[in-house]
Amino acid sequence: MVEKLFRSDPYLDSCKATVTSSKDGEITLDKTVLFAFAGGQQSDSGTIGGFKVLEARAEGPEIFYKLEEGATFKEGDETEVKIDMEKRKKIMRLHSAAHLVYGVFSRQYESRKLIGSNVTEDKARIDFEHDSPISDLLPPVEEEANKLIEENHPAKTYPDENNPDKWWWECRDFKYPCGGTHVTSLGEIGKIKLKRKNIGAGKERIEITLA
Repeated sequence: MVEKLFRSDPYLDSCKATVTSSKDGEITLDKTVLFAFAGGQQSDSGTIGGFKVLEARAEGPEIFYKLEEGATFKEGDETEVKIDMEKRKKIMRLHSAAHLVYGVFSRQYESRKLIGSNVTEDKARIDFEHDSPISDLLPPVEEEANKLIEENHPAKTYPDENNPDKWWWECRDFKYPCGGTHVTSLGEIGKIKLKRKNIGAGKERIEITLA
């Protein structure tokens, strides 16, 4: 099973690794800094041994990497993994912002059942059950979330004590299961903007962007 260094240190932009398998154009590694799409979070962009990663696929606890043409790795080869850190930082900021916004919204208007989420380098979104439009509800949520960001509260991620492959995100009185990458203090997020989007009857979406 690959050691996911992005969990213990999301600010690490490279690492040395050994190829543990190579089959059908995909490889696996003994350790990695390159996050693969999971939990709605976009995959990192990067290279392995100088070759561009075309796809990163999480399957159970393992991660499979498909590389551009010309890569000829075999089991036992040593290599280096590098990521686009600017993209990673944007994702970290928006992912932490998504948890914060959901927490603030739930505290102001009662908790709602999450039905979907997505985080890219451009924006984050959270979808939840709600029986009426939320446009008028967003300004106080945006205000409180930005206040907490400005106060620069610490945030942390850590493994579940009973399941090491399950991780938690926690900040103040907010706590959610999440194995993605995050900032360690809310101040790193910077000011955010919220926008409501209609996605169907009984469903609402909040889109989050960095101001």
